[in-house]
Amino acid sequence: MSLKPDSDNLKSTESPPGVMPNGAHFAVDVVLDTAYQGIDGKSWAALFDIARKTKLPEFIADLFAGKHINQSEDRPALHSALRNLSKSPVILDGQDVMPAVIDVWHRIDALCNKWIGVTDVIHIGIGGSDFGPRLAIEALAHVPDIESRGMRMHFLANIDTAELARILDRALPHSTRVIVVSKSFTTLETTMNAKAVVAWLKASGCTNSQINKTLFAVTANVAAAKEFGVEEDHIFPFWDWVGGRYSVWSAVGLPIALQYGFKTFEEFLAGAHAMDLHFKNAPLEGNLPVIMALALLYQQEKHGIKAYAAIPYADALDWFPKWLQQLDMESNGKSIGKDGKPVKHSSPVVFGSAGSNAQHSYFQLFHQGPEIIPIDFIAVRKPMSDLPEAVAHHRILLSNCLAQAQALAHGKTDSNPNNVYPGKRPSSLLLLPELNAFYLGALLALYENRAATLGALWNINSFDQPGVEYGKVLAKPIEKALASGSDHIDADDSIDAITAARINFLNA
Repeated sequence: MSLKPDSDNLKSTESPPGVMPNGAHFAVDVVLDTAYQGIDGKSWAALFDIARKTKLPEFIADLFAGKHINQSEDRPALHSALRNLSKSPVILDGQDVMPAVIDVWHRIDALCNKWIGVTDVIHIGIGGSDFGPRLAIEALAHVPDIESRGMRMHFLANIDTAELARILDRALPHSTRVIVVSKSFTTLETTMNAKAVVAWLKASGCTNSQINKTLFAVTANVAAAKEFGVEEDHIFPFWDWVGGRYSVWSAVGLPIALQYGFKTFEEFLAGAHAMDLHFKNAPLEGNLPVIMALALLYQQEKHGIKAYAAIPYADALDWFPKWLQQLDMESNGKSIGKDGKPVKHSSPVVFGSAGSNAQHSYFQLFHQGPEIIPIDFIAVRKPMSDLPEAVAHHRILLSNCLAQAQALAHGKTDSNPNNVYPGKRPSSLLLLPELNAFYLGALLALYENRAATLGALWNINSFDQPGVEYGKVLAKPIEKALASGSDHIDADDSIDAITAARINFLNA
């Protein structure tokens, strides 16, 4: 295990071979082409001026320096330390966090070498404890010739027992391992699903000793994990300076290493680290996360856009828009700024799915709807399989990606109004050299850093999520009312008349 920066892994920030149109920028061999954003040189200059007036360079420096930029929770946002393969010190309140991070890397590597004969892994977590590792497992499964250890990786997030039943029907209890992932170890869906899986293990004849060897946890609440029955040396730490949606780089990403080997996990971290170095050090005018953020801000200012789409022309990235939805809308879906005042802009609605499937679904709206919806087209230069048809199929995939962007930009006139395409629909193209662990890490870090940049531009704290808590509070008395079985529930301070009527209908 090297755990040190590799000059081949960090990649170049120089332009790769070939000529791209004006509007193309390069970092870590990733191409960002904004030529179809419709932003002229004067407008770009004004956007970079806005970035400087909002003290974006200072914000970026504070982010990596461990300053408490998450003001509402009085903590930093140091997820970049989790992929800091240079091992350079990252100081938080006078202490270097890197020794603890490196210790987790060693423990993950060691665990990969211990799991022999395991057929199934059940990863239990929800939200940020689920989206990142699930996306990575799905995406990397398509990499030709990737090392795979043959285990079946199951992700259990939903409290709906349909997901639980499907997993338990497939898993072999005596050769299964269970990873419970919860920062607080109090997340209701996660703890209930974990108890259900433990009950299944017991019902399948596993002894308490066997179950103890089966259970693992990733959490910041070690005491709660031990109380649940997880042995201390099976608990991987998770720190309060890591937000859930930024946590795949921690032991939350354990399934990546277990499924594809620690070297693959290290390459995943290396791609993200390389993008972090670019974000931290590149001037604003050549900084990919900054350019992407400013392009979105421009479309908000000019067109008042309320949504944007991310369309990966790679089936392996079909989970990417779901991951991105949480990243953007949980980070920046807020109406109050860091100064306590209403903000002008916030996160647009994010949606998307794999192209070219998406073309046959909602692209009609993109082309001829009254709304202007910017699009991030994401493409990969190399095919994602080694089938004989791969090159021809991939050529068609890329031609569709390029054609859609061109059609949206230029539109089409026609004497029949039904055949008119207005055009001037903005989009960017992100082009990865290939899809592997390194470039997947770079892609995710690119969007994470863009989300932070947007928060800075909008004066929003991108690292708290108070809005998700209120519904959880209200669910408790409602669940109690449903459990009572009574169809005579009255409205009170926590249950309004409409909800009471719905409860009574369900209990009748």
